[in-house]
Amino acid sequence: MSERAGAAASPGGDGPKTLLEVLRRTTEFLAARGCDAPRLSAELLLAKGLGMRRLDLYLHFDRPLLEQELVPCRELVRRAASREPLAYILGEREFWSLAMEVGPGVLVPRPETEALVELTLEALKGRAGDAPPPRIAEIGTGSGCISVAVAHSAPNAQIVATDLSAAALAFAARNAARHGVAERVRWLQCRFLDAVEEKPTFDVLVSNPPYVLPSEESALPPELRFEPREAIFIPGGDAVALYGAIAKAAASRLLPEGACFVEIGEALAATVERCFEAAGLVRVRRVRDLAGLDRVVVGYLPAATN
Repeated sequence: MSERAGAAASPGGDGPKTLLEVLRRTTEFLAARGCDAPRLSAELLLAKGLGMRRLDLYLHFDRPLLEQELVPCRELVRRAASREPLAYILGEREFWSLAMEVGPGVLVPRPETEALVELTLEALKGRAGDAPPPRIAEIGTGSGCISVAVAHSAPNAQIVATDLSAAALAFAARNAARHGVAERVRWLQCRFLDAVEEKPTFDVLVSNPPYVLPSEESALPPELRFEPREAIFIPGGDAVALYGAIAKAAASRLLPEGACFVEIGEALAATVERCFEAAGLVRVRRVRDLAGLDRVVVGYLPAATN
């Protein structure tokens, strides 16, 4: 099958194809190139190219598609066949049931990262009614998906989120504005919490730092080639330095009994636990994801002593 045929085109002079036939050909084309969920991807790409909702495809399966309608569809499918992330092509990715704008220069949010949102919201439960608004810090915010989701679900939360990337912070700011939480999230371009002057001041510190070792690159899916390396690979492959710095930030910036939640790759669980304990965090434990893999390491600052 030629790329033109696969990308929603009639290969000969036999007239326009129906939407259903175009969908079938596109699905086969994407499957042949190793794309994940080729049918779903085909539906989303065609819906975007045709300016339709995905549901509308099912209501118009018998509709013939004209050549000029297929031009934008071909370009979208070509990008998907090159294994560019679908979220980049569509311009957004759902996270915590919220549409987050993403694109080149920012990490695509993953479903497993929602565990950090869940843990943060759980930590905020049971606060006294007269307690001050909870304060949360996020290190390495990327698209802002964690901070925006937490702010959206905890209407009184005040959040400071940092990242080294100006491009990522621009996406984060737009996502905050899109979901009506811009006034409660402060974005800072810096390492860790270096630009945060006040301390200790946070109830929760949360982070999804890069956790892939450079030696693991060859085993990664092709789509990750398009995402920013600095958001994927541990700097210099030194997990102790990275997670140790996050743990030290937690130890110096959290209020007594404050919580630190950090996403990990499963192979790093023991290393990260040691970093937390070395920084003085207590009640350190692992949280598994739905696949049964160690996904988050949790630690707490000790209670205040009299």
